[in-house]
Amino acid sequence: MLTTLTSNKIPPPLLSPPPSTNLKNPRTLFKSIDRRQILTSLALSITPFFTFPELNDSQARGLFQMPPVRLSNRYFLVRAGESEFESLGIINTNPVAKTSMDSGLSVEGRKQTVRAALQLKAMGACEDNCWIWPSITQRAYQAAEIIAAVNGVTRSRIVPEYSFLDARGLGAYEGKNLASISEVYLSDSLSPTIKPPPIDDGTPNESVSDVFVRVTQLMSILETQYSEDTVIIVSPDSDNLTILQAGLVGLDLRRHRELSFGPGEVRLVDPKSIPTYKQPASAVYKCLNPPSCN
Repeated sequence: MLTTLTSNKIPPPLLSPPPSTNLKNPRTLFKSIDRRQILTSLALSITPFFTFPELNDSQARGLFQMPPVRLSNRYFLVRAGESEFESLGIINTNPVAKTSMDSGLSVEGRKQTVRAALQLKAMGACEDNCWIWPSITQRAYQAAEIIAAVNGVTRSRIVPEYSFLDARGLGAYEGKNLASISEVYLSDSLSPTIKPPPIDDGTPNESVSDVFVRVTQLMSILETQYSEDTVIIVSPDSDNLTILQAGLVGLDLRRHRELSFGPGEVRLVDPKSIPTYKQPASAVYKCLNPPSCN
């Protein structure tokens, strides 16, 4: 049965013109309607159709901070075995040549990597499958292939990383004797923002803070892309891994060298070592009497 209106009152229009409007002139009518009125009315009418739910913990995993609130995956950190350049005692960090065979594993480096792969197998790293994330640098990718072969992992689970895991660029130290890197670490111990001297051959001169930004971006990707997986990170050098581990455990970045990785070394990231989030000491530290900063 249809219901009829019992009231003679007609509701006012949503947009009513002011009393002074000349209704006989349409142009005057349209000018008198405030555009803000129109937009407000439209907003009120369509708002119920659009809802924006709050993000839950799993959806917010991409908002990564160091030290992390939690880790969604299990991580193994692996330094590739000795490179051809390292066997000659030469610093080689120029990314221009990172895919060259000259940047690959030495004979000793291959042996070190096989031992690392066997260690990962003994630790059960890939029992329930795993992902291997190596730098595209030749020695790191070769190491990833050896790890995959020993642990029965298909090549489809090797994910090459093209920039975030590049060896730390040491600027003017490029091509120098490997022993001279101690000068870089002396600067690191004073401040994470000190860069090695620059050079014009394409080799970056990266501070600890520069590398920290890179590895934090890497972890943000991994924590967003995977959940309850095992990820093996393969780096061509030690600094990527020591700075990453220092960030994870909340260690002052000036002390990253204390966590040094040898060629072919494997380390499991222990979730128990990750503290409740706090601002890293390196972010608040100020040296009042350089170079005596202790």
